[in-house]
Amino acid sequence: MTTGLVDNWYPPSKENYDFVISLWKWYPAFCSLQWVLSWHGMGKTSVDSRLNIPGRIGWLTMEVPGFLSLLYTMTTLPAQLGIDSLPWQNKVLGGLFVIHYTYRAVLFPLMQPSISPMHVVIWGSAFTFQVINGSLIGAYLSGYGPSTPAQWDAQLAPFSTAQFVAGIALFYIGLVGNYYHDEELREIRRREQARQDRIAREKGGSAKRIEKHYEIPQAGFFKIMLFPHYFMEWIEWLGFWVAAGWSCTPARCFLVNEVSAMLPRAVRGKQWYVEKFGKEKIEKKWAAIPGVW
Repeated sequence: MTTGLVDNWYPPSKENYDFVISLWKWYPAFCSLQWVLSWHGMGKTSVDSRLNIPGRIGWLTMEVPGFLSLLYTMTTLPAQLGIDSLPWQNKVLGGLFVIHYTYRAVLFPLMQPSISPMHVVIWGSAFTFQVINGSLIGAYLSGYGPSTPAQWDAQLAPFSTAQFVAGIALFYIGLVGNYYHDEELREIRRREQARQDRIAREKGGSAKRIEKHYEIPQAGFFKIMLFPHYFMEWIEWLGFWVAAGWSCTPARCFLVNEVSAMLPRAVRGKQWYVEKFGKEKIEKKWAAIPGVW
């Protein structure tokens, strides 16, 4: 029996945790609709709508609940399960989750030169994903997964330290790569804004803040694919899964669900680039998985 903001659900009881996990495994089936539906009301494909939410506000409020749910669960559930202190592995993995979302949920929208409005349907689906995902991973790290050093040794056997370190290394490689490629996209808009400001000064006026400006990025893995920031984020969560152990169902679901949700957008995004810049400039680039897609 657990108590909390929503009894037995937030944080979840073990029975409800198992139930949600059993449904969460089917999330890719929901994401598969993106292969047949072209509409996606945010980013490059956002459109004017009375149901749009301003980009920065939408991004912050849909992403922040992920790491807040994890933190809430990890600070309330262990005591309810009679756990006095979690092993350092649980705390490190929880910290990695918070590190990622401190950037992705808070710093990213504040650093962006501009963010297109997003439709309330996109906001709602992302908000729901974050609450469920953060709660499940938080519950696993709070006692429904390994909660003693001996259990961690068994979870990552036979090379527990090596596997954990390898997973952490993969996570940080993905995190740095994700930030690097995001920064290249930001720099494109910064350069365009500087160009518009310069022209405005020459004409004695002031330039409007840019809302949408696109080029074909060329730095880093952009040389061979169009969405390397997606790819590097998947590397992050692959590393998280490696460090958490192959039997960590929430970590596996997170990676699979992210790929399922983001790959269709990358493939459609490549089509968008082809239509905007021409096939001859795009056709030799992969969408998001080098050598595969």
